[in-house]
Amino acid sequence: MSLLATLTFACCYLPFSALNASVAVQVPNYFARHIGLGLAVGGVFGLIRLIDIPLDPFLGLVMDRTRTPIGRYRPWMILGAPVLMVATYMMYEAPVGASRGYLLLWLLIMYLGMSLLLLAANAWAAGLAVTYAHRSRIFGAMQGLGTVGAVAILAIPIITHGMGRTDAQGIQAVGWFLVIMAPATIALVALRTPEPVTKAETSRVRLSDYAGLLARPNVLRLLIADFCIIMGPAWMSALYLFFFTDSRGFSLTQANLLLVFYIAAGLIGAPATAWLANRISKHRALAVTAVGYSLMLIVIFISPKASVAIAAPAMLLAGALAAGSVVMIRSLTADIGDEIRLEKDQQQIGLLYALTNGTTKAAGALAVTLTFWALGVVGYNPAEHAVNGAAQIHGLELAYMIGPIVFVLIGGASFLGYKLSAERHADIRRQLDERDAVYEQGPVLEGLSPSPAEAVVTGP
Repeated sequence: MSLLATLTFACCYLPFSALNASVAVQVPNYFARHIGLGLAVGGVFGLIRLIDIPLDPFLGLVMDRTRTPIGRYRPWMILGAPVLMVATYMMYEAPVGASRGYLLLWLLIMYLGMSLLLLAANAWAAGLAVTYAHRSRIFGAMQGLGTVGAVAILAIPIITHGMGRTDAQGIQAVGWFLVIMAPATIALVALRTPEPVTKAETSRVRLSDYAGLLARPNVLRLLIADFCIIMGPAWMSALYLFFFTDSRGFSLTQANLLLVFYIAAGLIGAPATAWLANRISKHRALAVTAVGYSLMLIVIFISPKASVAIAAPAMLLAGALAAGSVVMIRSLTADIGDEIRLEKDQQQIGLLYALTNGTTKAAGALAVTLTFWALGVVGYNPAEHAVNGAAQIHGLELAYMIGPIVFVLIGGASFLGYKLSAERHADIRRQLDERDAVYEQGPVLEGLSPSPAEAVVTGP
């Protein structure tokens, strides 16, 4: 794929990353303070995962079995657009005093739309990029371009605040931005990006086969790493605004500005980590990002209070390292998927991404649940205009520091002893290419109007 084609496809991460960042940082704060749910928000986020996470393996199974004239994963990405639009509108235009049931319902629908988009995007990308190095590049581009969307939703409240709008109106403006961006970017990707067509696998995938994935050491490494690598930044994000305003002494506008630096650093961190991975291997690059991220959190904590000039560089490095960790996890998932397909002669990449999406969601939800529970234990009050004493602020600081560092370091250590090197993966791809028996001229890319020959392969 050319650079332009790679960046065009990477646009699918714009709405996902933007919404993911907003749900992690803005939505809990918005519903706790402005809507009036208080610490009950943490319980809703935890409950939603008990309902939502089991849905991902089912979606992965269905996607892996899908055959349509326009592709295997393209229809699911298209379906995600209207789901996201409706759920986003209802979430960000929630009336003051909305119940926990209201948040639960629309958060569930929102996560359904995000699952459709993320699973389809990751599985589609794994088919577009088949080499060890190219996968680092395409997932780096997706993470990097997704950063643009995340930065935008963080910049919007800053802009609206300068226009004299309230904090709540700034979050509502974020919602409208997401409602417009989701269908626009998904339409661009669906219309402009081809989808690889390979011969259907010889053995039928059964539900029982998926249980075997959890017995594979590399899959277990992957799930542990994904959970912990996501849990660290998600834990930080859930407490971010509380910590930076009440502990570090920044204004809400300054805290949002620093968060923009953190997210924007993904534009550098994602491709830089991809470059590093192609020189020292992906699992070692993951370890480097995990250790570096933990060090930057310590630097931020010991820096002088209310100093944007000192906090900004540490936030930039932390954001770059966090983005790089996610790139490595997504790229490692695709490599492990190839290893499984060679051994089992089954396409299970959709299910594999569903499992990692499940651990990602579990980490995000548990981060909110556990951090809000911790705030309750130390007596911290998140309500607007609340006054917290020194003991409550100290408890907030401990919660902010300890959780992310512990989880991220565990995630980085999960791939110690990993054997799927670039050389091993190249051999796997060679065997797959020989066995797949695709078309004589190489992999055929299907567009929106397949030829009759393509329709035979991709039809029901």
